[in-house]
Amino acid sequence: MKTLLDHLADWVWLVPVLPLLAVVVTGARVLLGRAVGDAAEPLTARLASLAAFGGLALMLAIDALALAHGAPGHRRLGHWFGNGNWEASFSFMLDPLSLILGTLTALIGWLVTRFSANYLHREAGFHRFFIALGFFLAGIQFVLLAGNGLLAFVGWEMCGISSFLLIGYAWHRPVATGNALFAFVTNRAGDAGFLLALGLAAAWLGGFEWTALSRAREISVVNDRLLVIGFVIAALAKSAQLPFTAWITRALEGPTPSSAIFYGAVMVHAGVYLLLRLEPLLVQVPDVMVGLVVAGALTAIYAWLCGLVQTDVKSALIFGVVFQVALMFVAIGLGWTTLALVHLCLHAGWRIWQFLLAPSWLSITRERPPLPPAWLRQNQLLYTIAVQRFWLDKLAQTLLVEPTQSFSRDARGLEEHFIDRAIGQPGHGKALHHDRPLVRVDGLPGRLLASLSDSLQHIEYRLLLRGKGGAAERLLHRAGAYLRTVEGLLEQPRYLMMAVMATFVVIL
Repeated sequence: MKTLLDHLADWVWLVPVLPLLAVVVTGARVLLGRAVGDAAEPLTARLASLAAFGGLALMLAIDALALAHGAPGHRRLGHWFGNGNWEASFSFMLDPLSLILGTLTALIGWLVTRFSANYLHREAGFHRFFIALGFFLAGIQFVLLAGNGLLAFVGWEMCGISSFLLIGYAWHRPVATGNALFAFVTNRAGDAGFLLALGLAAAWLGGFEWTALSRAREISVVNDRLLVIGFVIAALAKSAQLPFTAWITRALEGPTPSSAIFYGAVMVHAGVYLLLRLEPLLVQVPDVMVGLVVAGALTAIYAWLCGLVQTDVKSALIFGVVFQVALMFVAIGLGWTTLALVHLCLHAGWRIWQFLLAPSWLSITRERPPLPPAWLRQNQLLYTIAVQRFWLDKLAQTLLVEPTQSFSRDARGLEEHFIDRAIGQPGHGKALHHDRPLVRVDGLPGRLLASLSDSLQHIEYRLLLRGKGGAAERLLHRAGAYLRTVEGLLEQPRYLMMAVMATFVVIL
């Protein structure tokens, strides 16, 4: 049985790869024009569902063997890249933390996939939704099961890309694309912290493996603090904690199933998982743990006040999510990591049900949303602050999104007014001469080639094509006459004998 567990654990890479295979097959069908009409929907949904169920079945098999013989732990499957000082590898971590969350995520992913098949029936972007959903399921499993920070970061970015695609699912609506950009830009600040931490880990710990964190005592407290702060920034951004909370309310623009799995049950807890994984580092820096308590407490107060004034189901739910995740941050900061893990699992299961039920919530309850409490309605300043969500949206828009948009506009202007004019743009050429309208050029390289072509044509015309015979032709005829004269002289006997005698003289 131990051998079976070892072999089965080495196949854990199939858990994230199976959804990717479904994505590839569905994408190929779309590109080849095979995914058109209602008849094409069942195959797409069936592929996504089978991939999700296959990952769940494999996780359950590993769980069963782990219960009987112990968790496999760190599994290194191969070398990726590196140098003499550090190495990146394909490795997976199958300890109790990863097995619990990986199995829970696989179950939720399978349920959401099955739910989405009926919910998105006859939607214009049906196949596009399942492509993005499969990409997310692969990415989140890389985050949860990766044995090193670098592979986890790959999954982290896959989740971010799929989130961007699904928030902007209704791409023809400016609100959807604007919210997708807002969420994407805000989360890039967290990604910068993740990258900083990975670079410091490679320099100070010699690699990205989670097992290397057990050697955290070998580095100084200052270095340890810098390393942890990078990961904490990434966790705060991904889990929508202050000061990065504003993006998650805009992320609800996507379809309900994606809101459920992304921001209700799974991805919003990725930051909590990262901090649970970093527990050996966190205990070395108590001041950072105090900072987690403060950030979690402030976020909980913010989410509680904002949630009291919401009038739609999904907004009220999302502030409830932020509040509960903030309590998990407080628990981790206090060192109650087991409580945070149990809280995470219970909250994910509860919220996925609530979000999937959100479109029918009003018809089920048959009641109007409750009014904010009297003490809040009577305090106009606090009520206004809660309704405006502490103006975090405007602040993030001003500090993050607008500078990014300005930079993009400047880059586009540079491309249109300088780069395109310098190197040319296909289909935008102009005729160089009126008498030759078919010769069209654009950009500096095109003009240089056209000038070279004109010069060569001028040379050709002057030497060969001018009149009945050009100068080059006359020179060739004259050279041919001289050669024929020399040939005639050499054919005479006296000159031939002189050539033979000169040859003997040279030889002797």
